[in-house]
Amino acid sequence: MMPNIKTANPVNSFIPLSVPVIQGNEWTYVKECLDTGWVSSAGKYVQKFEETMCSYVGTKQAVACINGTSALHISLLLAGVGAGDEVIVPTVTFIAPVNAVRYVGAQPVFMDCDDYLNMDVQKLKDFFTEECLSRKGMLINKKTKKQIKAIIPVHIFGHPVDMEPLMILAKQYNLFVIEDATESLGSYYRQGKYSGKMTGSIADVGCLSFNGNKIITAGGGGMIVTNNKTWAEKAKYLTTQAKDDEVQYIHHEVGYNYRLTNVASAIGLAQMEKLEAFIATKRTNFELYKNLLSGVPGLSFIEEPAYGFSNYWFYSLVVDKKDFGLSNLELMEDLSKEKIQTRPIWYLNHLQKPYKKQQAYKIQKAKKYFERVLNLPCSVDLAAEDIKRVVESIKSLGNKK
Repeated sequence: MMPNIKTANPVNSFIPLSVPVIQGNEWTYVKECLDTGWVSSAGKYVQKFEETMCSYVGTKQAVACINGTSALHISLLLAGVGAGDEVIVPTVTFIAPVNAVRYVGAQPVFMDCDDYLNMDVQKLKDFFTEECLSRKGMLINKKTKKQIKAIIPVHIFGHPVDMEPLMILAKQYNLFVIEDATESLGSYYRQGKYSGKMTGSIADVGCLSFNGNKIITAGGGGMIVTNNKTWAEKAKYLTTQAKDDEVQYIHHEVGYNYRLTNVASAIGLAQMEKLEAFIATKRTNFELYKNLLSGVPGLSFIEEPAYGFSNYWFYSLVVDKKDFGLSNLELMEDLSKEKIQTRPIWYLNHLQKPYKKQQAYKIQKAKKYFERVLNLPCSVDLAAEDIKRVVESIKSLGNKK
């Protein structure tokens, strides 16, 4: 297991929530791009990054995109989702997959979370049974009369969604599944049908992200992964402006300028070489947090499910104000005064202004966790002394209000 990468921040210095660590071959690979002039999407590092990701995730195809949102957008197009369709999305997630549904003219239907903050698969089943009907191989929403075309499960903060029952439902109702693994690179399944499989490799298509705060970064960037060669070829076509003739620039379809650059791919490839070490550190640091805060009244962590192995991208502390004395937001404010950055989960998407009128099914647990979860500093280069400082600050603040 990899030790922490750097020494502790000086006392009273700022401890950020999550920042990238550049410590491998990034400079070497980028310099080669600059020295050779191959900086755009035509360079060799794009292909190398895609090949490395295929090998790691366990899919046959990969297409590098400018970010995770573009990967989601293209994946919806590949699945044939469009105007008049509906897509099941979680209310607990970064808004990107919800926005991508609207990019293609479809409408989101919001689902509650389980105790891992992931889409509640039992409620998903109940929704299909109680609120929908199956007609000529299509799933129809009784309320809106629209066809439900796809599901986008998101592996929140690295914890794998319970994909086995979800995929059974998808097959039963002829639904496409677009697996949002933008937060879970390196997470996998320990039990069941998908034992040993990585998140992102199970559904029709998976989407990854390499934003600056992800477990590895390309300074941005994303990836589509799939076993469907036809879909991968179509994705490359659409992400390079749908060129049917690259000399005369003839286009038969609307395309997008979505391909990842060679420079960004070079950074991503170098980061991939450190991924397993990063995950080991993430998991070690989570255990240290958990052990040091064990027994503090009103505090607990959201941990990986028994069926899955999490990359522990984020460390989600559940704060019960009744027992701890502070709410999650009050604790965030007080820690900020001590130069420690923390963050609650995203504002629930079914309450966001653009989506208030969309259908949401029995949202209950999401409300509870929104009011209680606070994510603690989790950078890969966080030293043990930094974690101890965060913990001591938390302990000193509890039960004072």
